Amino acid sequence: MNKVKIGEKYEVDITSMGHEGEGVGRIDGIAVFVKGALKGERVIIEIEEVHKNYLRGRTVRILKESQHRVNPLCPYADRCGGCSLQHLSYKGQLEYKTQKVKDNLERIGKIYTKVHYAIGMENPLNYRNKGQFVVDEIGKEKITGFYSFHSHEIVPVDNCLIQHPLSNKVVEGVREWLKECDVSVYDRKKGDGLVRHVVPKVAFKTGEVMAIIVANGDDIPCREKLIKTLEEKVAGLKSVILNVNTSRGKMVLGNKNIVIYGKSTIEDFIKDLKFEISPLSFFQVNPVQTEILYDKAIEYTGLTGKEVVIDVYSGIGTISLFAAKKASFVYGIEVVKEAVEDAEKNAQINGVKNVKFVWGKAEREIAKLYKEGVKAEVVIVDPPRDGCDKEVIKAIVGINPKRIVYVSCNPSTLARDLRYLEDAGYRTVEVQPVDMFPYTYHVESVALLQRM
Repeated sequence: MNKVKIGEKYEVDITSMGHEGEGVGRIDGIAVFVKGALKGERVIIEIEEVHKNYLRGRTVRILKESQHRVNPLCPYADRCGGCSLQHLSYKGQLEYKTQKVKDNLERIGKIYTKVHYAIGMENPLNYRNKGQFVVDEIGKEKITGFYSFHSHEIVPVDNCLIQHPLSNKVVEGVREWLKECDVSVYDRKKGDGLVRHVVPKVAFKTGEVMAIIVANGDDIPCREKLIKTLEEKVAGLKSVILNVNTSRGKMVLGNKNIVIYGKSTIEDFIKDLKFEISPLSFFQVNPVQTEILYDKAIEYTGLTGKEVVIDVYSGIGTISLFAAKKASFVYGIEVVKEAVEDAEKNAQINGVKNVKFVWGKAEREIAKLYKEGVKAEVVIVDPPRDGCDKEVIKAIVGINPKRIVYVSCNPSTLARDLRYLEDAGYRTVEVQPVDMFPYTYHVESVALLQRM
């Protein structure tokens, strides 16, 4: 039975780092997760949570400091839940993420393969092209910010260091409008009030900016004031969207969009391909690292111009269109109808003819293509954080491609899915982590599998 109690203090050696960047040590053989502690440190901690098989604590004092510890650049680092690794040097972050991918593959997937060192950024600040700022009220002060770590408490943030500077300008303009026009703020407990979130999107290559105001209703007051303020503050403002979200759920964006200024989309490039970005379309949030990630994915495909490719979870067609440059033909499969429509539009914009986008469940559409005589030598998968559905993996194995390129944003589900593929006759040749999200614990990876 666990005798450790909340509020007690212990001296702990931090021997590793956990999934969310916490330090991990042991008290009487029980794992303790310590926010803000780093591998190699000795710390005094105070116990905050006691569970059957693990503990959580906070650092009270550092007795022995890691060589990778740095002073956080961000003044909100100790409270905001966005960047959990501000206290870790960038070199230390890359080492942590490389090891995290390796550990997940070995522990969860029992996969022992070459994991390359994570590819980092030359400048790991101001890299995000999209933000999701929560709007709230503290006392009578209208604020914008982010949720605290593992909490519903909102931390006011005036300037986020990982967002593009123009995103911060959008949020600054919205705050000014909220205050001057005394616009009501959504109350998450009661379900009333108006403005819920501000979602800026910035096209890095073209400089175009979209400002999305998420509201609990289909109208907002003082539109002219909002637009004028944003025009004055935001260079490149091309679009202001009112997104209607009247649900009580946690989803940030609703399905209805009303253009209140400019156009309904903005345009950006990944390398030489142009993409239209709508309020609801998914576009990788770090455009600099996206080019590196996609280059690696295409390199792993080994395309010579003769192969047929199936791109599963193809979204708005980004990877499909890059693959089409080196493939004979590409089929992109996506379950979100709007994303398929965007993908078709993006293919048209870029004059890409050797690609077809298919709307439907991947497992069904893969089997259908196979029955129609489509023989794909290469399959690319880029699933959400939950990884591939088992039925999708079965369908991929069923068409027997020579190579599978798996793009992953979650090392644990990557490890699970690679294990299944290895058991089905594939070998994981190598894995390349790419740091898409500096200062956070997230890491993207590209894995190459070959049929044995």
